[in-house]
Amino acid sequence: MALTPDAFAWVADLVRKRSAIQLPVGKEYLVESRLLSLAKEHQLAEVQDFIAKARAGSDERLLRAIVEALTTNETSWFRDNIPFASLRQKIVPDLLAARSRPVHLRFWSAACSTGQEPYSLAMALTEALPPQVTFEILATDLSQQVLDRAASGRYSQLEVNRGLPAPLMVRYFTRSGAEWEINQTLRSRVTFRQHNLMDPPPVVGRMDVILLRNVLIYFDLPTKQAILRRMAGVLADDGTLLLGAAETTIGLDTSWERVQIGSGSGYRKKLATPAKALSTPTTSTAGRVPTQPGRLKLSPAPPRGGS
Repeated sequence: MALTPDAFAWVADLVRKRSAIQLPVGKEYLVESRLLSLAKEHQLAEVQDFIAKARAGSDERLLRAIVEALTTNETSWFRDNIPFASLRQKIVPDLLAARSRPVHLRFWSAACSTGQEPYSLAMALTEALPPQVTFEILATDLSQQVLDRAASGRYSQLEVNRGLPAPLMVRYFTRSGAEWEINQTLRSRVTFRQHNLMDPPPVVGRMDVILLRNVLIYFDLPTKQAILRRMAGVLADDGTLLLGAAETTIGLDTSWERVQIGSGSGYRKKLATPAKALSTPTTSTAGRVPTQPGRLKLSPAPPRGGS
């Protein structure tokens, strides 16, 4: 049974209200393909019947499952590669030159899905940074289901084949049955946290680099602008925002400027005066940057029942 316009409109409205993601007409195939497994879990052969069941009841878990199924996006290891090369060759060296010692860098991988991006970042930084430089990575996503998978650090053979260089697989992964598992040292570099991009950022202090890649394309103009304002509020004055190749702040928010970084680009906040080198605060708690790994300061978590 084909999805009716009314059923699709209900799903699109639910996803928009809960995540701000737009599902325009023409995406009916996506709804059917993403919700088919949920329909089968409820012993229903048709997605249309599953949607009718969700609409008739008030099961919050069912509604959350629908939203999570439709907001899980494509991901792979070292996706697009250019941002990771920019980090190694330019962004991180510039940050190290600007910081007083000891150096501790903070990264935020927003909309991290099943974890390939933050773990790729952790591998790239471990390979590139001297031992005396510490770092931490906050990885967030709307879906608790994909975050649980990411935190487990376990991936199928098919998943590790998607962009993971063989030398890094040998160095950071071990075989565990039919899967590959990331070693504990690398996993300890990443903190996973559920977060809706429409909510205030879940961090205290400043982030040096924010990766918000291949996400803005799913939102309408006001939502994009609101998200960019939130990112500017937690990014260090000399920090860098990395977007997807098809995304830009141009025409959205004039407080950002595009900067060329090798063969790629990033975005930095426009400042009234040149940014001064940032040193690690020692006496004030305002905007504190941690100096030890694994001490990421997070804002209080919202109740698990929220959206």
